Amino acid sequence: MSWRRALKDTARSGIAVEKKRLEPLIAVRGAAGLAIVIALSLWLLGPAAAASSAFGAFQAAIATFQRSWRPRPELAIASGTSLAVSTFLGYLTISKEPLFLALLVVWTFAAGMSWAAGPTIGLIASSNVAIMLVTVTLPTSVAQAAGHAAMMIVGGLVQAALIVLFPVRRWGAHRDALADALAAEADYARRLRHDPVASFDPQPLMEARNAAAVTPRQARRRPAELHGARGIAERIRPVLASLADPAMGVPAEGHARDRVRELLASAAALLDAAAHAIRHGEPVAAPPAALATFRTPDTGSILTGAPYRAMTRLNTLLQDVVETAGGTPQEDTPHEGAPSGARGTAHSAENEGRSTPRPAPTDPGARGTAHSAENDGPSTPGRAPTHPGARGTARPARTPRSRPTTRTRPTFLALIPKALKAMRGELHRGSPITRHATRVSAVAATGYILGTWLPLGHGYWAPLTSVMVMRPDFSQTYSRAVARLAGTVIGVAVATGVVQAATPGTLQSGTLAVASAALMYLLMRTGQFATQACIAAYVVFLLGMGGEEWTQTVPERVLLTLMGGLLAMLAYAVYPAWETPRLRTRLADWLAAQGPYVAAVFGSYADPSVRDAPDVRGALLTARTARAAWHAAVARATAEPVRHRGLSRTAADDAEDALAQLGRVAMLLEAHLPERGATPVPPAARFADALRESTHKGAKAIRERRVPTWDAVREALDAWETEDTDKVVRNTATLVLDTLTELSEALDTAVPPMTLDGTAPEKPDGPRNP
Repeated sequence: MSWRRALKDTARSGIAVEKKRLEPLIAVRGAAGLAIVIALSLWLLGPAAAASSAFGAFQAAIATFQRSWRPRPELAIASGTSLAVSTFLGYLTISKEPLFLALLVVWTFAAGMSWAAGPTIGLIASSNVAIMLVTVTLPTSVAQAAGHAAMMIVGGLVQAALIVLFPVRRWGAHRDALADALAAEADYARRLRHDPVASFDPQPLMEARNAAAVTPRQARRRPAELHGARGIAERIRPVLASLADPAMGVPAEGHARDRVRELLASAAALLDAAAHAIRHGEPVAAPPAALATFRTPDTGSILTGAPYRAMTRLNTLLQDVVETAGGTPQEDTPHEGAPSGARGTAHSAENEGRSTPRPAPTDPGARGTAHSAENDGPSTPGRAPTHPGARGTARPARTPRSRPTTRTRPTFLALIPKALKAMRGELHRGSPITRHATRVSAVAATGYILGTWLPLGHGYWAPLTSVMVMRPDFSQTYSRAVARLAGTVIGVAVATGVVQAATPGTLQSGTLAVASAALMYLLMRTGQFATQACIAAYVVFLLGMGGEEWTQTVPERVLLTLMGGLLAMLAYAVYPAWETPRLRTRLADWLAAQGPYVAAVFGSYADPSVRDAPDVRGALLTARTARAAWHAAVARATAEPVRHRGLSRTAADDAEDALAQLGRVAMLLEAHLPERGATPVPPAARFADALRESTHKGAKAIRERRVPTWDAVREALDAWETEDTDKVVRNTATLVLDTLTELSEALDTAVPPMTLDGTAPEKPDGPRNP
């Protein structure tokens, strides 16, 4: 992409206004906290202190809007306290410019490195540094600085208290994450009706898993419907794929395919009903037609073998997710003709957390549960399937040890050493986070020096703008710079017009500032342009309340904002951290994570008696993380004005498709993991070892710009002796080799030799993926 096109795209992104769901009650609550702090400060300390302390409450409310699963009161208190510390230390050094400049460099470098601990911490730290540049100019003595800092802490406490006293949709974000995961699987089921090999983006499942990690205090108060449903949702995904895929036994057309489409449609309806119930905290209104589909008595004569076993597992899993989401108990009878070996073996939501061995299935192909799931706890004894929404009477009695396990999130104090460890891990020359921290500290110091040197006054506006807009990647930095400049011009123009027309006093200026903040909280999720316009108006009104005339702030604010934005954009162009050259490394990381996952699935068949499902689960989570990192890198690289270096866009897309297909093939096999006591498949162990070693070497080859080879995998597959009991496993191994071959073909960008007639030789035909 050329620089011209990149700048055009980022500018368009910066001024775009997105259509998002607004949250007026939360906006009113944040504005109320700000109004309380301003009124209290005006009464106790005067207008200057009110302007300073208002920034604490303002920033604390912004922190609670961030995408974080941590309790909102913690974010508000942490934001207000850190801003207070920054302001007090900044005031102590502001009289000695070299010392303050050194503090600014250290503070901005630390804020830049804090992005290693997560975007929420990085945003709060960067915002605190930017606001500190304003608040250090307001006190006139150390005592006043201490008072202002104390009121900033009070501002954070007030916002936290309002969150506790006036909760708005308690557990709403957690409900949305889990409901989004179920809705994504419902959409997946519908797409499988028309495309049996459709892809699935696991990002909603990853978000639901992140939301499931709670602090000990949260765990004691979490609603019952948020327990267990996520793990069941994870197990549903591979079963849906196994039921729909023609490679598992259902023809592409015919009576059996029609029945599968009906089952998938009913599963989608039930998943949507569960998602709606969880999102709104209501009982599940299961559609009767969807329930009737799973009660059809002739299903056993239409579907046989692996598809029928997948159907029975899907039935049991849907029953569990409906019950967990708050379904009404209904009695029903099992399917007619259900073989004992095909009984559903899904975890019950309540029994996640313990493992109970089960007898070997009578049907050699009737392998156990779909452990592609979030295996927070292994499975419970199987039971005959009933229709979803019916709580069976044959559910095993629970023992006192049968308690749900909980993914724990560290407390705020325990998070500090983890954040420092993450920052230390990124502290090296090639790290994008370190390059960002270096850029932002250099630009902040340069902007402060230039702003002080220029005869404009209020020189801190330039570094403030730079710190606010700079991010570790190119597109966000440039789009935010455009948004801040455009928003500042609009916001300042509107605020100036209001001030000139109304000439507000102290109380009126404070009221206008609160109104601007409320509008900003309301529109925060719609994009940076609207947010920056509201912030600009807020600052004009707030400083007007503190005694500054609009003519003292407006002209220089616009000019210095322009200078700060240009410095931020220039810094990224001079000292960039392009993602495009690192795409090969990201792809290699994905292959290195995907290989062990696929090998773990095959290893489970080699010796089912010692199979450890959490190994499969852990490998799957690692592979998902690598996949998400790859997709994020591709998204960033797409917006960069950099040509590819050895990995073209086409090659990257083809390689991504091959690795996604590799994971999908393993997921189909994982949906039928064998029970303990099932017949071992010794060749699967050799294949798993070869696959694990070859993918490790293949990842190294990709990093070194070589095409990976799969000779060891091919030799292990050739040595595999086909038996009736492992035909499906061996066929899946063949598909694995096919996908690895496709990966090598995607990365082999060398020009092929020409034949005597001047044409390229034809590639030999080989097996393709389904």
